[in-house]
Amino acid sequence: MITPEIVNDQFIVQVANENHLKLAETICQEMEESAKARGTGIAKRSPIYVMEKMLEGKAIVATTLSGEWVGFCYVETWEHGKFVANSGLIVRPEYRKSGIATRIKAKAFELSRTKFPNAKIIGITTSLAVMKINSDLGYQPVTLSELPGDEAFWKGCQTCANFDILTRTGRKHCLCTGMLYDPEEHKKEKKEDKWNFLKESKLYERWMRIKERILLRIHTDRSRTRRNPRELESV
Repeated sequence: MITPEIVNDQFIVQVANENHLKLAETICQEMEESAKARGTGIAKRSPIYVMEKMLEGKAIVATTLSGEWVGFCYVETWEHGKFVANSGLIVRPEYRKSGIATRIKAKAFELSRTKFPNAKIIGITTSLAVMKINSDLGYQPVTLSELPGDEAFWKGCQTCANFDILTRTGRKHCLCTGMLYDPEEHKKEKKEDKWNFLKESKLYERWMRIKERILLRIHTDRSRTRRNPRELESV
């Protein structure tokens, strides 16, 4: 049983249920708008899909105490429950930087650990803020090869503007960073050995900028070489 949490006497964060079905269309619209604004992809989902997650008890929703939608996240499983992803994290623009995203992720993590205690929990993101939240929960950065090989998992990336980079590199590189929480490794892990995001974030931010510059430059160069000779001559 995942207990609803009251945050700052303003919000309630809980497992979504049938009472939240009416919010599905608004949530999907905000997901799409957010992805466009960032130029990266949250896997596009339909209101029906979001409703299914709510009815299955595999979604977390944050609302004001009066019922106004604030934020959302859902849980997906891959490779017969071997992997779990906390996906589609979205917060309404006016509530961002309020700390509510951290509470939503923490509740989604609790839900995942409760429903699938032996599963590895995974995520891919370009957001340093999300990386910090994940790090605080015990995630570690991993290569993309350590994420599910399931084609359905990677199909969710097709709506991202950077999908071409992922496919060109054989799923070895992308602007996103893969992160993973392994419950077995976590049992062995010493507290002092935990990855310190705050200590390493500046270095990681620099690496992200370098990676973005290199991958996008390769993409531009290859696009130019694909032009036909007549087009190149006219320029």
